[in-house]
Amino acid sequence: MGAAILPVLFFTSIWAAVGIGGPIVTPRGPNQKLIKCLLMLTAVCCWLFWLCCYLAQMNPFIGPKLSRSAIYIISQSWNNPLKEG
Repeated sequence: MGAAILPVLFFTSIWAAVGIGGPIVTPRGPNQKLIKCLLMLTAVCCWLFWLCCYLAQMNPFIGPKLSRSAIYIISQSWNNPLKEG
């Protein structure tokens, strides 16, 4: 099971719009360069955080803990006999 491309492209385009479009519309003033830098860094950090959270769901470190009865029920419903051991 891999990452779906549609959510990655969607959120990448949103954060690209914030990172590219945000600095374009900043008001003129003494802190304009600082505001542009903050908008670009915010977009990159938020996108990277979202991407890490999204990709962490592909291969989680901790899986669900199932009881023996739940494993038995799942194996029966999937027609997959349990192996001894």
